[in-house]
Amino acid sequence: MSEATLPRRPAWLAGRATGPRLARHTLTLVALAVLLLPLADLSVVTRDPWTELGRMLQGLAWPDFAGVESPFRALGLTVSVALWGTLAGVVLGFPLALVFTRSRLVRAGCAFVRAIHELFWALLFLQVFGLSALTALAALAIPYAGIFAKVFAEILEQTPRAPADALPPGVGRLSRFLYAELPLAWTQLAAYTRYRFECGLRASVLLGFVGLPTLGFQLETAFREGRYPEAGALLWCFYLLIATLPWWSHRRLVPLLIIGGAFLLGPWPAVDGGLLWRFVSQDLWPAPLLAGDWAGLVEWFASIPDLGPAIGNTLLLALLGTVGALLVAMALWPLASRHFGNPASRLAGRGLLILLRSTPELMLAFVFLLLLGPSLLPAWLALALHNGALIAFLAARHADALEPGMPGLPASGRLAYELLPRIYPSLLALLYYRAEVILRETAILGMLGIATLGYYIDENFQYLMFDVAAFLLLVTAGLNIAVDSLSRRLRPREAPLEDPCLR
Repeated sequence: MSEATLPRRPAWLAGRATGPRLARHTLTLVALAVLLLPLADLSVVTRDPWTELGRMLQGLAWPDFAGVESPFRALGLTVSVALWGTLAGVVLGFPLALVFTRSRLVRAGCAFVRAIHELFWALLFLQVFGLSALTALAALAIPYAGIFAKVFAEILEQTPRAPADALPPGVGRLSRFLYAELPLAWTQLAAYTRYRFECGLRASVLLGFVGLPTLGFQLETAFREGRYPEAGALLWCFYLLIATLPWWSHRRLVPLLIIGGAFLLGPWPAVDGGLLWRFVSQDLWPAPLLAGDWAGLVEWFASIPDLGPAIGNTLLLALLGTVGALLVAMALWPLASRHFGNPASRLAGRGLLILLRSTPELMLAFVFLLLLGPSLLPAWLALALHNGALIAFLAARHADALEPGMPGLPASGRLAYELLPRIYPSLLALLYYRAEVILRETAILGMLGIATLGYYIDENFQYLMFDVAAFLLLVTAGLNIAVDSLSRRLRPREAPLEDPCLR
């Protein structure tokens, strides 16, 4: 076949320019999802989901606050766990940030601990510390230390060096850091810490799904037992907690919150050092490996059931969730942008985005699971709606900072020719940034009975097969690190990605 007869790309897909390259990325991602869609179990297995949805909406519209047992203690414990977990993450992560760029070992360790979701850390520490505050704090502090180390290191690396270079010769490294570098980075460090605390609030609620007595425990119980007015009251309490965060988390109130939270977290469990050492040195490791029996180790690997399908479902659901988040973001961001609609429609659009991005994926998936039954569909909807709303919220903020250059265009023209081409690189960069997060969330959705890696991790912890559960956690971490590396390579370089907290 001659070169003249070879099929060619359409002109708008050819070339190395930003537009064609991003179009190829998007079309490849969507085509891959469509190609693999028949492999996903997206069936609806409940009899009458609309009646159940009506009962849930009725409970949300007419909540029963009087039926909620000890709501203030649950809210206080949720805030205390988030605050002390975030504080411990800062204390552990900040020293690591100072050596992050110079130590490959530190970077690898931080990548590993942040690749495992907080709920999986909670399942691990639950075996040692039981249903205690120590389990909750460790579940937040360890992954947050890895996250803080990475983000703080990036912030410090971007700090201007001119003030430090202007200091006289002989000034020590510590003085140089305290007086010339830290003050310049302090605003961004504090902003990211506040953002991570908000994430900690959502994670603290989710810890209730493994039995810890935070707000999530009461939420799961109310939904599972069909007490939707109580569930609606608890949801409104959670949304009110998030909405009023700027007021009750003012820096002048933080010391009082820290002291009050310390009292709410008790009593602390008695830790048996011998049992802890046995758990770390023996229970988490395959017996053939400890005995040096390599043939037995091969048999041990072969005995792990459904490992391939679990990995496949996890990756498939992550891919579908990523593409779904892209479609949701593209559909929803104009609803919250000042360039479209009227004040009432924009207020409703922003409210919808805040509602969806404030509700944790596990909670959304749990509600959809009650409505639609056990399949990949509830998980897909939860991942797409939550992450798509978050990306749409940030895309709308980006669009609001732009001024159209062609006045007089109708709304469709302004969207297609003015705004979308200018914000799409940042939108796609945010999507690739969220891809690794979506994979982490995909794994934990298995705790609801969806056949991802999280389902088998939870099952092996329940059956006290700690060695298999630890191996599956390593597999989960490896997948997250690989996807994070791939997303960094694909992320558009033309769109410098700002961390969401800085907005």
